[in-house]
Amino acid sequence: MTRTLPLDLAALELARERIADAVIRTAQWQNDPLSEEFGVPLQLKLENLQRTGSFKIRGATHKIGRLMAGDHPPGGVIAASAGNHAQGVARAAILAGLHAVVVMPVSAPLTKIQSCRKMGADVRLFGDNLEQAADEARRIAAADKLEFLHPYDDWDVIAGQGSCGLEMLEDAPDMTVAIVPLGGGGLISGIALALKLQNPAIRIIGVQTETVAPYRRFLIDGSLEEVSPAAHTIADGIKVKRPGQCNRQVIARHVDQIVTVDDNAIAEAIVTLLERTRTIGEGAGVVGLAALMQKKIRLNAADRVVCVISGGNVDMTLVGRSIDYGLASSGRLMSVAVTIADTPGRLMALIKSVAELGMNIRHVEHRRGELHVPVGMTEVILQMETRDFEHQRELLAHLAGEGMTVRNLLGL
Repeated sequence: MTRTLPLDLAALELARERIADAVIRTAQWQNDPLSEEFGVPLQLKLENLQRTGSFKIRGATHKIGRLMAGDHPPGGVIAASAGNHAQGVARAAILAGLHAVVVMPVSAPLTKIQSCRKMGADVRLFGDNLEQAADEARRIAAADKLEFLHPYDDWDVIAGQGSCGLEMLEDAPDMTVAIVPLGGGGLISGIALALKLQNPAIRIIGVQTETVAPYRRFLIDGSLEEVSPAAHTIADGIKVKRPGQCNRQVIARHVDQIVTVDDNAIAEAIVTLLERTRTIGEGAGVVGLAALMQKKIRLNAADRVVCVISGGNVDMTLVGRSIDYGLASSGRLMSVAVTIADTPGRLMALIKSVAELGMNIRHVEHRRGELHVPVGMTEVILQMETRDFEHQRELLAHLAGEGMTVRNLLGL
């Protein structure tokens, strides 16, 4: 017998009403260049513009509101998070007049740590991953009599995240596909319920990062994949190794497909979102867009797609690295090592050749006296902005035709 889930459409609507004053209805609009690129109308649900920079404030606000309305309101709350849930809890707790403690892995992005502290939360750094931080948070909760707020495995949290799905369908009533980042499963659970309870024909697709994908085979055989303790990803917000029980129930019943993307694709998606929307998306927030760019999701011309950009709390140093990687992977950034005679005028001739091909030089470096550089020669490292890979091949052919020894340091 199929177990009835504890949330229905009325419960999701009520949750939305409860949190209406604390969250904003985020923008959702069609991106024409991306729609043309993917061959279907594509709307982006920009939860990166949400208060605290991610969808997490929805579930955290609803959970704390429910606790405060109960017979025994807590004296304080505690959460474990890589950052976004922590920020959501910190803000929701402040609005409710509660003391908030958040335990974050020592590797949590500095921008998220600082944000929580600015909101008045007691931030404690512990452990190498979210699971270790969560174990510590539970220990503190028991010792200090605080209410532990789970980031995703909680029906009140799921109901709060469901408000995002309600907005999505209202703004795109003809949608046929929803693409949602998948970590622990709180967001996709809420959105799947909100959409499937109104239109079961909508396809729900979850996207995980390649190195941390416990749900990889879940829809195929019900198994959860063990994740290596050393697994790393720039999508820290979905670096979750212990999927929730509540979430598994919803995902098994209402999610149609789960795909994965690697960090390289995620970096490209960060750049694409910045270029096409002028907004910042964190690694976890743009995995859906990365899946579209990598053609991991099969679409047909009749589809109407909504892709959730779930958060924008990204470390600016990572943005810089991602931009450079994204430019390189799309053929717009090139680094070459060129060996030329160490004589007057040769460097100028090299730079002139680059300029004549319409390339902009970002960085020049000379290397002399190294063992791989012949005596009387010098190696020049050039980093250049290019149009595309064909433009890069044009330069390589031109330099080779001039008799220069050239190494492409980034590869084609």
